[in-house]
Amino acid sequence: MNEEENPLKSLSQQASRMPKEQLFAIKNADRRLFIGIPKETSFQENRVALTPSGVMVLTHNGHEVWVEKGAGVSAGFPDHDYSESGARIVASAKEVFQAQLVLKVEPPSMGEIQMMTRKSLLISALQLSIQPEDFLNKLIDKKITAIAWDYLRGADDSFPLVTAMGEIAGNTSVLIAAEYLSKMNNGLGAMLGGIPGVKPSEVVIIGAGSVGEYAARAAIGLGATVKVFDENTYKLRRLQNQIGQNLFTSVIQPDVLSEALVTADVAIGAVRAPHGRTPCMVNDAMVQCMKKGSVIIDVSIDQGGCFETSEVTNHEFPVFEKYGVIHYCVPNIASRVSQTASIALNNIFMPIMLNIGREAGVDNLIKQDQGIRKGVYLYKGMLTNKFLSDTYNIPFKDLDLLISAMG
Repeated sequence: MNEEENPLKSLSQQASRMPKEQLFAIKNADRRLFIGIPKETSFQENRVALTPSGVMVLTHNGHEVWVEKGAGVSAGFPDHDYSESGARIVASAKEVFQAQLVLKVEPPSMGEIQMMTRKSLLISALQLSIQPEDFLNKLIDKKITAIAWDYLRGADDSFPLVTAMGEIAGNTSVLIAAEYLSKMNNGLGAMLGGIPGVKPSEVVIIGAGSVGEYAARAAIGLGATVKVFDENTYKLRRLQNQIGQNLFTSVIQPDVLSEALVTADVAIGAVRAPHGRTPCMVNDAMVQCMKKGSVIIDVSIDQGGCFETSEVTNHEFPVFEKYGVIHYCVPNIASRVSQTASIALNNIFMPIMLNIGREAGVDNLIKQDQGIRKGVYLYKGMLTNKFLSDTYNIPFKDLDLLISAMG
């Protein structure tokens, strides 16, 4: 049978000779997405953006998912699970970055940006404070549309992914503190919590957001006495109502905070800055007055830290001592429990992928969904975030005006 008699074979051969960009256009027109999940290369990043169960939902909806070999292994998801879920396992990052839509946990490296296809869509964290100066310019040169998952908003105007990672970090920070309070880790030799007849341990939490709330829940659950400080009385009141029981709360006043730290067994820094660096809440002198063997967990270290004595550590060497106080300052605490964190990421990313497909592309979803729109910082190579524009002195385009121009 010749090509005229076999039209399917003829179409297949035509498609194989078409440039990738035209193939992507066909996928868009057919409301199918080509999604790439690379293996994270950031130091000690163990999370993955989609789990096999999320991939299965996407492939059953007609989307194509390519997963780099080993991408989910550190989170407990072997390649076999992804292939059984309908993903194609590819050997190299270069193949994955040919996708129309690249979904990552951490921001791409400069080398990864180089591998990306022009005019593709990137969804990842932004983490502005650790990016090189030409990071944005490289994405702009490639006409990338980029969405920061740490800027995405939910229906209630909250940050769903930041909240999920904050909940994990808050819970985990208390478990870490309990571990380092033990004598085996040169701590006080105290149990985090309390038993009848023994004074309960004291936990000071600075910040009443999602990290602070879940740290407070975990510490109270173990029987500790908890004191929470924040600059915002509304956040303190909300935390009190959410937890459903009375606990010590205070606005941040140096003398009151310092007094609480003197008797604290654990201090947790849970302050999040909307942009830029976290303000320093605890100075050097206040740390010197803390008990020898007490523990500081600075969850805010990814934004610079809220303790003056904090220095970035990692999962291999997570702690150091200063003034006899144990400091734990690992930026990506959620990576410590990578399977739980990956499932939480998947639960939010997967519906977004489905919505992009239903709307026949991200352009329509940006028009319809204000929460997604707030996460966009680059649109087809144009910078749409005013804060980034002011910080890096790069021309700014109003995304709402660009959307209106799309008709």
